[in-house]
Amino acid sequence: MPLYEINKRRPRVGEGTWIAPTAQVIGDVRIGRNCYIGFGAIIRGDYGTITIGDETAVEEAVTIHARPFDKADIGRRVTIGHMAMIHNCTIKDLAVIGMGSTISDYSTVGEWAIIGEHALVVNKMNVPDYKIYAGVPAKEIGEVQEKHMQTWEFGKQIYVDLTEQYRHTLRRID
Repeated sequence: MPLYEINKRRPRVGEGTWIAPTAQVIGDVRIGRNCYIGFGAIIRGDYGTITIGDETAVEEAVTIHARPFDKADIGRRVTIGHMAMIHNCTIKDLAVIGMGSTISDYSTVGEWAIIGEHALVVNKMNVPDYKIYAGVPAKEIGEVQEKHMQTWEFGKQIYVDLTEQYRHTLRRID
């Protein structure tokens, strides 16, 4: 598993979590149970603290970092899409962060909020619970409906199930 200690700060990983061999988890990072950490993800708690809740999917090439003596706090069953940048912010339970999005310093993404692909949630922005934001900078474009939650619950469970499949069946072939 690609875990690294720095200055006596070391990652802690919950049971059932799968971390891709090309991911890098560095320093004070706390990852919950049954999480998926994709190929090329970089989760760097070298001088800040990063917390990731149970059953969260951090997809391929995501970067997560925190400022010195500060934190990035990611809730339970969050989906963070491919190539997103998460920096020193709070993402609450069940939120969805679209591919290529940036969530900037001191911002908050609410519970079940959905951030569209390539959106920019700027410094200190607050995205309320159950809202959909998109654009650069991100702006409200709607409310999360039951159909959105049903679709995303299906997708979230796919990643939880993938953790077991990757743990038991992924084999390198050359």
